[in-house]
Amino acid sequence: MFTLQVNGRAVSTERDVRLLDFLREDLGLTSVKNGCSEGACGTCMILVDGKAMKACVQKTSRCEGKSIVTCEGLSQRERDVYAYAFTSCGAVQCGFCTPGMVISAKGLLDQNPDPTREEVKFALRNNICRCTGYKKIEDAVLLAARLFREDTPVPHEAFTGKLGENLPRVDAPAKALGTAEYTDDLHLPGMLYGGAVRSDHPRAILRGVDVSEAAALPGVVQVVTAAELPGTAKVGHLKRDQWVLVPIGGEIHYRGDPIVLIAAESREILNQAKALVKVEYEVLPPVLSVWESMAPDAPQIQEDGNLLSHEHLVRGNAEEKLKHSKYVVTTKYHTPPTEHAFLEPECAVAAPDPERAGVVVYSSDQGIYQTRRECADATGLLPDQVRVVAKCVGGGFGGKEDMSVQHHAAILALLTQRPVKVAMTRAESMLCHPKRHGFEMEVTTGCDENGYLTAMKAVLLTDSGAFASLGGPVLQRACTHAAGPYNYQDIDIDGKAYYTNNPPCGAFRGFGVTQSCFAAECNLNLLAEKVGISPFEIRYRNAIRPGQVLPNGQIADEGTALVETLDAVRPYYEANPKAGIACAMKNSGLGVGVPDTGRVTLHVENGVVHIRTSAACIGQGMGTVVTQIVCQVTGLSPSQVVWDAPDTSTCPNSGNTTASRQTVFTGEATRRAATELKWALEGRELSAVEGVDFHQEYTGITDKLGSDRPNPISHVAYGYATHLVELDENGRIRRVVAAHDVGRAVNPISVEGQIEGGVVMSLGYALTEDLPLVDGAPKAVYASLGLFRANQTPDVTALIVEKNQSELACGAKGIGEICSIPTPPAVQLAYYNYDGVFRTSLPLENTPYSRPKR
Repeated sequence: MFTLQVNGRAVSTERDVRLLDFLREDLGLTSVKNGCSEGACGTCMILVDGKAMKACVQKTSRCEGKSIVTCEGLSQRERDVYAYAFTSCGAVQCGFCTPGMVISAKGLLDQNPDPTREEVKFALRNNICRCTGYKKIEDAVLLAARLFREDTPVPHEAFTGKLGENLPRVDAPAKALGTAEYTDDLHLPGMLYGGAVRSDHPRAILRGVDVSEAAALPGVVQVVTAAELPGTAKVGHLKRDQWVLVPIGGEIHYRGDPIVLIAAESREILNQAKALVKVEYEVLPPVLSVWESMAPDAPQIQEDGNLLSHEHLVRGNAEEKLKHSKYVVTTKYHTPPTEHAFLEPECAVAAPDPERAGVVVYSSDQGIYQTRRECADATGLLPDQVRVVAKCVGGGFGGKEDMSVQHHAAILALLTQRPVKVAMTRAESMLCHPKRHGFEMEVTTGCDENGYLTAMKAVLLTDSGAFASLGGPVLQRACTHAAGPYNYQDIDIDGKAYYTNNPPCGAFRGFGVTQSCFAAECNLNLLAEKVGISPFEIRYRNAIRPGQVLPNGQIADEGTALVETLDAVRPYYEANPKAGIACAMKNSGLGVGVPDTGRVTLHVENGVVHIRTSAACIGQGMGTVVTQIVCQVTGLSPSQVVWDAPDTSTCPNSGNTTASRQTVFTGEATRRAATELKWALEGRELSAVEGVDFHQEYTGITDKLGSDRPNPISHVAYGYATHLVELDENGRIRRVVAAHDVGRAVNPISVEGQIEGGVVMSLGYALTEDLPLVDGAPKAVYASLGLFRANQTPDVTALIVEKNQSELACGAKGIGEICSIPTPPAVQLAYYNYDGVFRTSLPLENTPYSRPKR
């Protein structure tokens, strides 16, 4: 028997188990999050006798007689202070890391009530945040310290909720204190635990499966092979090419392919049962690179061949223009595949739904209607028989757009007629979910004697992995944005994405533009050198201005503010001409003729306006964005407006959170619905429209890729940015200045947080992050991914440029992706100026951040 003091109460257990499991499963203390179970991320941080420790590496036996404190054990004063500090400072985004941050903060402030920022950074060094860039978390800890020291009451501030105001995020206090509910926090009566037995080989034919021993294990409730599946054999985001379960005789495409599903009474029994499944393979030689996949005699990985997508964008006559250009630069570039490293591993809970004769699925993903469609496919149910309810999402960055475990949970719940939770381990997550694409690029760029760009040619090749995911659209965006935000029209860009037997690649913040921007921007620096002008000047001369034509043929609208972002960083550049600089553009919305609609319903009930939309919040603050738009248009106060969690039974389909689209598309639908509500009220109280629904939608009309229109509209909106990177005398990054054209800042502190977080994420991409593969499997664990930590992160100065007067979404543009795009080439130039070495691959080699080759 082991007895511990947990939040001031004596608790006992006879089991010697991980403290994380004991706290979460036995005591229901779900503020303690399970992020990696490897002692690397800090989401499970607790205080043990006053010292911050990770619960996943502690055992109940080692905590005998010790005092444990979690967020549930904070005093009311501490709850008030930490909730206020983290909320008002904009320190909460996806929120999955935040309770662990609060615990680390308490561990510091209990011992040191007046810390410096450097001491705060050091105290947070074991807590990973993938969203915020740490700066606002540090601000929150320092604010909390002051409130405690001065014994100051927590301020009670009044907000109008209008645009431009730093309205506290609607979900921030609950996330800060750990009361916000993520999917793995759900515990339904009679719940089973499910999981998949996955392939040991990247390519093989499945010849046999023996599940007899697993099925006979006491506590195992259901074992499912492909023969027992109730629905389709394959699912997929755009192409149905992802096995639900590999059938006998079917070809395995990568090490993560699922073969058997099991539901059991406990996680322990589930893991025992998985180990008892015997699988017979006919192992085949795998295809593990784009070069192997391109070979004429290469095995065909998918039914329609190895070429997933081919994009060839031609405008003008690039070849001819390059022949007559004064200066021409041709360079090859390489960017690696990388891991999203969101803090919350994939998890879904499904349960029978007698009302629909189907299932209800609780999920943390990027689109409940996409989940509904694929779960309906996998279960054989009609879409209306599948209800999907969104729980809080612990980070996504594109990595939670594809099916991971939702369909497996739905199948098991349907077959067992009991609730089933399916949660991936961190190792499973890193193996299975689609990554950022690695690219091989050759880029040729020309200019005249004055540095004005003339033409670009590019060849882009990418390994898209085992199934399509969003590899086709990612390649398309890499190509459509490769020429950058500049005023020239002659391009020839040829891109190809190939299937391999590596883990799949799909959406990742920047969506292909991060890769092609790196190559294109680096080429500009070499051209500037040939012309004899500065990297700043070549960008300023060519920067797209309103009324000019982008390389894709679209006319830049009046809200275009790339020049203004350059002007914003100019003083920093003039003070440090050896700083690195880079520009970028990124679309808002799917564009290129793809149907794209945002929808919302404003439902009035009990004197409150409920905002109902399927638009997923993955940390970007979607609920706060639409709340502020409603307040702006109607004049209602934030206390009269509530954002409801996405639910297919109540919310209209607003598409996936992807392509930086939700602020524009669902934001515009919300503006229209709020306008109708305003007209309906006409000075009356909300009670006058009790029970009324105000439904609106907005569809962006764009032209198909390759349109023969002289000036096609590829996207309804673009954001623009300029990043500047300063190094210190030792070659470490001192500061990043990031100027962004956001159109109109709905919530400035949230915009700053997105920029800061995006910059820090891409500092990792530029300098430390990689995902080496060995025989088709990631070699890394979470701790070795190279993620930046608080004590490694430089200052990020976010500069917000607002110019857009468009009525569309009140002028706001998406910010979630572009904030990560220009950072790597700006870092590359900073090091080129520092040591004269022109680096062409990421992560950059031979910098103070470089790690030994693995």
